[in-house]
Amino acid sequence: MCLIAFAWKAHSRYRLVVAANRDEHHSRPTAPAAFWEDAPQLFAGRDLKDRGTWMGVTAGKTGGGRFAALTNYRDPTEFKAGAPTRGQLVSNFLLEHGRPADYAASLGAIQYMYNGFNLLVADQDSLWYVGNRAGAPREVQPGVHGLSNALLDTPWPKAVGLEGALAAALESAGDGKALTDTLFAALAERAPAPDAQLPDTGVGLARERELSPRMIVAPLYGTRSATVLLIDAAGNIEFAERSFASGGTLTGEVRRAIAATA
Repeated sequence: MCLIAFAWKAHSRYRLVVAANRDEHHSRPTAPAAFWEDAPQLFAGRDLKDRGTWMGVTAGKTGGGRFAALTNYRDPTEFKAGAPTRGQLVSNFLLEHGRPADYAASLGAIQYMYNGFNLLVADQDSLWYVGNRAGAPREVQPGVHGLSNALLDTPWPKAVGLEGALAAALESAGDGKALTDTLFAALAERAPAPDAQLPDTGVGLARERELSPRMIVAPLYGTRSATVLLIDAAGNIEFAERSFASGGTLTGEVRRAIAATA
């Protein structure tokens, strides 16, 4: 993922609401969201190159209702060739049964091995944020938050815009389908940010402009998928994902309801 807005314990019905876009090279092979054959309790898309994922949930009477998502931290000066895949940070948490706080703490000794990352991990009780450019892990407080390729709640234009769209949708949208459709529309915004609001991450002004929309449309690298996730107070999950080609054309959609007792 490269853009996530989420509401944690900030809605009367839904414990967690997530709207997210995954940006990636179009050449990288990817499977759409599904239950994994080698981990049947895990529902997520899958990176077919390194076998990890960028966002997923778990189902089942034991260990169900877990959530994890990842964004890369943009800093080209500190890129490590041959570093382990960051997608395993997501799947490893989802396949465990420990508390998010414990998992976040366990990364302290190994997080330096990875290229820059931001990781969200949650169960029914708590949501934690850990990043290897962020200092100590911290519990995320209830509210609406945004995360892109900087630290949690850094006010990049597209993160702030999506946060606002999520907050408005929570106030106005009706049922889960209406909320999901509203958030998909917010994720599809392609307008670049004004130059004066762009961050300087070391990639140059032209690249900052190209990466600034919520949905990036470019020939080689861009938004590959958009995901809306709703988890209610009882642990029932509504997961919706749209996949896109390099020109921004919709190529597929997955909508899956997962009961808390599944």
